[in-house]
Amino acid sequence: MTGPGTAPAPSSRGGRWIRHWDPENETFWKETGEKVARRNLFFSVLSEHIGFSIWTLWSVLVLFMGPEYGLTPADKFMLTSMVTLVGAVVRVPYTFAVAIFGGRNWTIISAGLLLIPTVAAFAVMEPGTSFSTFLLVGLLAGIGGGNFASSMTNINAFFPLRKKGWALGLNAGGGNIGVPVIQLIALAIIGASGGPRVLLGIYIPLIVVAAVLAALFMDNLEHVKNDTGAAKDAAKDAHTWIMSFLYIGTFGSFIGYSFAFGQVLTNQFGRTPLEAAYVTFIGPLLGSLIRPLGGWMADKYGGAKITLWNYVGMGAATAVLISASMEKSLALFTVAFVVLFVLTGIGNGSTYKMIPGIFQAKAVAKGMKGEAAASYGRRLSGASMGLIGAVGALGGVGINLAFRQSFLSYGSGTGAFVAFLAFYAVCFAVTWAVYLRRTAPRVPVTTATSEAKPQLSYAEV
Repeated sequence: MTGPGTAPAPSSRGGRWIRHWDPENETFWKETGEKVARRNLFFSVLSEHIGFSIWTLWSVLVLFMGPEYGLTPADKFMLTSMVTLVGAVVRVPYTFAVAIFGGRNWTIISAGLLLIPTVAAFAVMEPGTSFSTFLLVGLLAGIGGGNFASSMTNINAFFPLRKKGWALGLNAGGGNIGVPVIQLIALAIIGASGGPRVLLGIYIPLIVVAAVLAALFMDNLEHVKNDTGAAKDAAKDAHTWIMSFLYIGTFGSFIGYSFAFGQVLTNQFGRTPLEAAYVTFIGPLLGSLIRPLGGWMADKYGGAKITLWNYVGMGAATAVLISASMEKSLALFTVAFVVLFVLTGIGNGSTYKMIPGIFQAKAVAKGMKGEAAASYGRRLSGASMGLIGAVGALGGVGINLAFRQSFLSYGSGTGAFVAFLAFYAVCFAVTWAVYLRRTAPRVPVTTATSEAKPQLSYAEV
């Protein structure tokens, strides 16, 4: 047996497997656990970061595709919609892959898989290629969206409940930054009159580096198992689907707007690809950087409260976008869009913090205490995260399809923004009704390291 304050015990399976892991034990965490967890977090962020870049690759490539490529704006929105769809769907199997292969091992594999869409895009990226070929190759890029789910599941197992908001926010935010980074690199390439293959040529060696570093510095946790019972329980739990819905509003908006922002600027405001590239990276960059702050605020003030008021802000920013779109004010439109990106980042952090808190509170409601409650919370939250992440990403599909239809019907994105405003109003209502109204279910809260506190709602843990 391994004492609670000793170093993580290596597994008999060899390699970089850790048998003993008890992050809720403060002695273990301070002496050895935190150092190991932070190291795995860093290299997980790196791999997920590149995964996001490859997933959103086609939001950048379409800016290179001028009239000589023969694609209409509707074709481009359809292309980015399908890439987003694949990225959402593969999040489910990627969630279970961590327990099957190990967090370190799967990070190596998933990073290596990113070579497939990158090399394929390098091969076909030229005028004269058919739309169906672009669509097929674009679908391959969707696998980059799966890295988020496996990374979040892996990092969730490394950190104690009291640190999950910060850790998951940092992990996701660092991954999200892959979106503006690839847009910045594209800006530099377009500005230097380079072609899309230059961009792809930069990312191929970066993918190899990420896989090698994961092999050298990451670890597998032996206790992480695929619990089919937990997956079934999570799928049956109403909170899983409620949080999936709320995550559509936050992350679905972030990824959908990341794909669409440049296209809206070029199609609605007549910006050139270079002019669009000068501003498209700003929103995703700020939205990514601020995600850990959303998690920290949720740790401090309660995830539901931050999420509720964040939806108020998202609704207000969308209303400004509608006005700017109708008035054809590019400056106001750009500022409001960037603000909306920032708010999606805060909401991403706060909603993901709510997930482990909800299931921890449900454990307490069942009469569990201490490590038993923490274990139940980890079990159900880990099982639900992949599903919530997958459903949430589908919001990006809806956003791009809404823009496609809006441009086909009205020649602008105004109609789509009206639909988004209505959706954010529904998200606000759901957050308040389920988690914050006085009659919402409340339970006494305890954690593995604290005594029972006054009754709190599920999302305030």
